[in-house]
Parts: sequence; C-alpha cells; structure tokens
Amino acid sequence: MAHQVTKTKVSLGPYFWLVTAFILVASAIMSYFVYASGWPIGLPEIAEPAPEIDALFKFLGAMGGTIFNIVTGYIIYFAIVFRRKKSDPPDAIGVQIHDNPVLEFWWTVIPTILVVILAIFSTVIWSSLQNTAGDVLTMEAIGHQYYFSFRYPKLANPVNNEMHVPVNVPVTLHVTSAEPGEPPVNHGFWVPEVRLKADMVPGLINTLRFTPTQIGGPYRIICTEFCGALHGTMRATFYIDSQKDFDKWFAKQGGSGGSPGAGGAAGGGAGIALANGNADQGATLFAAKCSACHSVNAFSDKKVGPGLGKIFSDPGHPKLVNGTAPTPADAAAIMKNGYTGDIGQMPDASTNQITDGDIANLVAYLASLSKK
Repeated sequence: MAHQVTKTKVSLGPYFWLVTAFILVASAIMSYFVYASGWPIGLPEIAEPAPEIDALFKFLGAMGGTIFNIVTGYIIYFAIVFRRKKSDPPDAIGVQIHDNPVLEFWWTVIPTILVVILAIFSTVIWSSLQNTAGDVLTMEAIGHQYYFSFRYPKLANPVNNEMHVPVNVPVTLHVTSAEPGEPPVNHGFWVPEVRLKADMVPGLINTLRFTPTQIGGPYRIICTEFCGALHGTMRATFYIDSQKDFDKWFAKQGGSGGSPGAGGAAGGGAGIALANGNADQGATLFAAKCSACHSVNAFSDKKVGPGLGKIFSDPGHPKLVNGTAPTPADAAAIMKNGYTGDIGQMPDASTNQITDGDIANLVAYLASLSKK
C-alpha cells in the first residue's frame, strides 16, 4: 500500500509580510526622493542628452536601492527570526527550503523584467546619440600630455584648453589622442554637465554627439584616464555661447570664411582638380594626417580603418566603405565629406584640416600605390 507524502508548510517567520510591506514602503519613499530631488547635485543639464541620461541613472538608483533594501532587509530579518536558540541542540539544522517553483519563478522573472527595461531604456538613449539629424558643427578634440587641443572647420590652428560651441547647434565631436611624434598616451574626455565621456586613444577616433541647450560657462573638461605625473592638472574649459558671441570668438581665433556654423563637411567631392595632384606631397600628407588610422598595405591590414594600398586595383577591396566604386573621384568625395558606417568614422575635410588641393595630392599618392 502506497503511503501519501505530505509536504510540511514552511513558515517564513512571524511578521514576515509586515516586514515586507515596510521594506516596499521605505523603497517607494526613497525612489520618490530620488526622482523629486535635484540629483545629481551641482551638475546642471546644459545639453541634450543630459536629461535622458539623468533619467536613466535615476531609474538605476531607484531600482538598485530597492533591491538593496529587499536583500539587506530580509537578511537582517531572517538572521533575527531564525537565529540559533539556546534550547536548540548543538547539531540542530535550520529551516530547509527546497524545490519551491513559485519562489524560483519570481526571482527569475522579476530581474529579467528589470534587465529588459534597462536594455530598452539604454538603447533608446544610445540610438538618439547615433542619429543626429540636420546640420551640425563637426570638430575634433585631441588629448596631449598634459593639455587638450580643439580643431574647428575653417580655423587654421587648433585652440588649446578652451572649447566654445554655439547654443542649439548639434555638435559632432571626434576625440582622439596624440599626434605623430608625440608619446602615445591614453586620455579621457569628460564634461560632467553634458554627461558624455569618451576615451582618447592614439590611432582611434571616438565620437560624441550632443546639442548645447543653455548658454553658460566656464564648465570643466576633465581628463579621466591616468596619463602621467601631471594627470591631475589636465583640465580645459568649455563654453556655450550665443551664435553672435561664438562668431566673435571664432573671428578672434583667426577663423577664415566666417563661423564654421553647421555642417562641418561642406560640399561634395565634385570640383576637386584631381589631375593636379602631386603624389610626393600626398605621401608626406598621408604620413601626417592618415597613418594613425590607415596603413598602405592590403585592405585587411586594418589599424582603425582598412589598409589603402592598391585601393584602386585591389580585388579584395571591390567597393569603398560607403558602397561606391573604388575610383579616385569617389575616394576624394569620402575625404571631403567624411563617412560614418559599420566600419567606423571617417572625419570630413574640415575636421582633418585638409584642402581640396590636399585631397588631390592624397588621391594621387593612393593612385601611385595602386600602380606598384
């Protein structure tokens, strides 16, 4: 005759649900203050997407705090309720809970839901950063030991330790580190009030996109990567100007042809007199401007971008990164306008500070490599 096995109902202890209610109410109050306060304190939101990033961190703070309260609260509660009593024998075993499908279901489902929400939240913000619409100011920030320099379209020389941008104009900022002949040192670029941060790595171009929304300054630009003995002194200032004030500042820096305004990449590749290019001058220019990201070997010999040797005659390089044919005119168009795609970011001519004549020389040099 079979015996029926009955499961003993396990008690979670006295006042368990009262303690649970207390933890949840305390977490709700804490979450309210996280969202209602001016947190993060002392860091105004001066550009898009700072409000979205703050909302993400407030969500993380509220959820992380709630999980901390639940875990810590139950640990304290169970340690008190199920502590070893003086009357218990030395070999007493505490309450054993095994094979509880309901409990296992919920401790799997709830974290999964939170992770999915966080992934969607983060992806929406990331997507908005990658799809800046309309005209933009495209510029470049370079980390040196121990200072920052900033390159602007139509400005012959970089500006050291002072970055100005016009209000309400989307900015695409390419950041990198060092130049030929300088020590290859990593730096970090961070403006706390903008909320965006990127590593500045030799031979690598990282891109930040933001839209200034509030006139003001100076704000801090901080190096966040230890870069040597004077790392703590490596700071620059950041200003958001009205368009009129920005134009005045830009003119004082020696800007030619007016303010860079919107659209750092001007025009198309057409109109460049490629027949006038000089291969020898192009070789010198390639070493100064391009060698950090490209080799002159096969397409597969990638640094940051692909190898450009025999680019116009390499069977393994049937198309350029933008899908056009590997012709001198198409290559010139990419050099002038820049390109962003799966393979990475190619800054435009204004950001790279090269003229139409420079592009013609570079194309002539690449054509000479294709003939070897």
